[in-house]
Amino acid sequence: MIGNILRFSRPLAAASLAGIGIFGLAACAAEPAPAPEAADVDTTEEAEEVPAVNAEGQPAWALPAVTAGEKISTITVGDIVVEVYQVDVVAATKTGQFANPDTNKPIIDIGDDIVFVNYVVSNTGDAIDLGASLVNVSARYDDWPYLQGMDSVVDRDLFTAVGLSYDIFGPDSFVDPSIYTFGTGERYSTAQNFPYQAGSPITFDATVTPVDADGDLDHDKRAEAEATGTIK
Repeated sequence: MIGNILRFSRPLAAASLAGIGIFGLAACAAEPAPAPEAADVDTTEEAEEVPAVNAEGQPAWALPAVTAGEKISTITVGDIVVEVYQVDVVAATKTGQFANPDTNKPIIDIGDDIVFVNYVVSNTGDAIDLGASLVNVSARYDDWPYLQGMDSVVDRDLFTAVGLSYDIFGPDSFVDPSIYTFGTGERYSTAQNFPYQAGSPITFDATVTPVDADGDLDHDKRAEAEATGTIK
């Protein structure tokens, strides 16, 4: 368990943001180009097709999937679909893992509101071999000011209290090499918490990196996608 070890988070570089602002002002000052004549073409955009999620099977290596909460986003990475659910807002029972470098205080302190989200990961295509990290899912508020990822509280009992599982793998699921086959129509769930910001836009990112017959990551087949949502 990570416990209460605080790491200092670094704010985004102000110089880079300033440079972006200067460029934007210069662009606004330029004379607008003449509008081109309208072309007789069909500009209707087709909506991105999201694979139907009928996954109900249970991988032998995973704990039963949890589907609690209100869906706020869906990430599609090829045949892998990650449905994002907002589950609950509770008070932090421990400090988070990072400290604010300006105040030397925890970003998440005891008693602060944190939100739990649940990711239900489904395979709508052919079976795929994954490593121990499975499908990597992360979240980041659009206004998160630090270079590091979002802070969180490590407390197994708190996960249980909101009806979520702290673990993904079931008992006796360890294999060597680390090859976990994610079969067609199967699903599992994983949960996360971070500071609660009501009404905040947020981006979720999912990365799928298969493994070969030796359990080594096949980075040539790595796939990544993101989706947006709003924490309520």
